[in-house]
Amino acid sequence: MLDLKDYGIIMWDAEKIASFRRTLLDWYDREKRDLPWRRTKNPYYIWVSEIMLQQTQVQTVIPYYERFLDWFPSVRDLAEAPEEKLLKAWEGLGYYSRVRNMQKAAQQIMDDFDGQFPDTYENIAKLKGIGPYTAGAISSIAFGLPEPAVDGNVMRVMARLFEVNYDIGDPKNRKIFQAIMEILIDPNRPGDFNQALMDLGTDIESAKNPRPDESPIRFFCAAYLNGTYDKYPIKLPKKKPKPMQIQAFVIRNMKGEFLLEKNIEGRLLGGFWSFPIVETDFIGQQLSLFSSNNFAPVKHTFSHQKWTIEMVEGNVKNGKPTSDKELRWVASQDFDQFPMATPQKKMIKTYEDSKKG
Repeated sequence: MLDLKDYGIIMWDAEKIASFRRTLLDWYDREKRDLPWRRTKNPYYIWVSEIMLQQTQVQTVIPYYERFLDWFPSVRDLAEAPEEKLLKAWEGLGYYSRVRNMQKAAQQIMDDFDGQFPDTYENIAKLKGIGPYTAGAISSIAFGLPEPAVDGNVMRVMARLFEVNYDIGDPKNRKIFQAIMEILIDPNRPGDFNQALMDLGTDIESAKNPRPDESPIRFFCAAYLNGTYDKYPIKLPKKKPKPMQIQAFVIRNMKGEFLLEKNIEGRLLGGFWSFPIVETDFIGQQLSLFSSNNFAPVKHTFSHQKWTIEMVEGNVKNGKPTSDKELRWVASQDFDQFPMATPQKKMIKTYEDSKKG
């Protein structure tokens, strides 16, 4: 077991740990948010919510969560869902590999666990796309197991609580915060304990504009008591996303339909439909075939790429596209039948706004 003293962390005695648990859980009982996934112990529902909540705010997630469970009410429904409906359900949430991994995990549950959601941390952690945080969240909330759920919010709170002098953005340091949480977690209410820290970390002890004077655990917090709150957590800046110049072709046929292209599986935005796009460096003389309409550049930032998309418009007489990619002519009123990622939605809005003027 990891010795926290080796990392400059002195753990509290049993009495202080018990007092901390009571203080945190009393606050949670008074202030906890009424959220749909907190009204259930169904591990499938909790799993869906936890995957959606990664990188996405609670209020954004709620309608997605409710629609997802309406479309796929059980593990079997998710396992057997057609790809286009699956992507449509996730449309706008980003990080689309997550929902694909969820489907693979659902298929694992059907094949390896007879359709029953596994009820141990070890078996939950074997599912595709489920890491230590999600396994801990499901284990503690759905099954009452004393397993920590350590995400960025929890690491931020712990870093301030014990003045942890290690970068929370470095994956190898996660074990430090895991070890702290394994000692602190309330064995009787582990799910509530984890969720209390999540709530605290997303609001009062948020990364930006925290309100330390309002924190229910401020008198346990070394950074607060020592006047070092602004120093923690330690987090080195991330590598900036790579700038990418993208050309998008808004092509219409004589019927006024638009040419859409399905992105290749396994690539960024794989499985989603968009106007045909290429990196600018590869277009060469193709640009002369299209008219520039002075569309405003469309900008979109992924975790590792920052796209600036220049749209050009053109018309063709022959309505039968030929390509090694999957292409389709689609009327604008039928766009909502196709899964489209945020960059494509931005392009459609930019195009429609230009026509209004």
